[in-house]
Amino acid sequence: MAQSIIDLRQVNIYQGQSLILQAVNITVEKGEFVYLVGKTGTGKSSLLKTLYGDLSLKEGDGTVVGYNLKEMTWKTVPFLRRNLGVVFQDFQLLTDRNVNENLKFVLKATGWKDEKLMDEKVADVLDKVGLKTKGFKMPFELSGGEQQRVDIARALLNSPKLILADEPTGNLDPETSDEIMQLLFHICKDYNTTIVMATHDYRVIQKYPARTIKTEMNKVWDNATISMQ
Repeated sequence: MAQSIIDLRQVNIYQGQSLILQAVNITVEKGEFVYLVGKTGTGKSSLLKTLYGDLSLKEGDGTVVGYNLKEMTWKTVPFLRRNLGVVFQDFQLLTDRNVNENLKFVLKATGWKDEKLMDEKVADVLDKVGLKTKGFKMPFELSGGEQQRVDIARALLNSPKLILADEPTGNLDPETSDEIMQLLFHICKDYNTTIVMATHDYRVIQKYPARTIKTEMNKVWDNATISMQ
């Protein structure tokens, strides 16, 4: 039986008092790759924020990696996030420490204590993203593509069931974007990790087709047909 990683039923998403998305019904299974598209201001970010507990769910029913979004409190959100990896467009690496220390910082923040285990885990995720030898580099010594790989490595640290990638190719040239897309599809396939990727990059969607969900006119449309703007 397929295992649902995201299950939203009749969900209304608000920013403050404003209704952003209405009657959202989405189910995403384990190991699925899904694009999230839509013009700026149509609710993509609000949907992602709801999935990782940054916006609380007030109306409708939703579970993400087995956690009930309606029951989330500031105490339980960290447990939800340990089962998620989030990849940002602007990398958000700590500029004052090297790659290894960036990754160890996250492990310590999520409750890891054993130095040897942390070192092993850091080496493991850097190997998975093809940066085995770059652990001692500072972020400014890396190319944009390498920094994005570190960001993906960081998302893999707690072996998440779900990765939410917010415009991960947004700041990259086409060749580097291709490398990042191949890496994300490889992680999805080889580790059976569910990936939801918000993107404006229609070239990427054409080249690496997958199920596409679109935010438009306060709604979420599944298996949307994408007009290439």
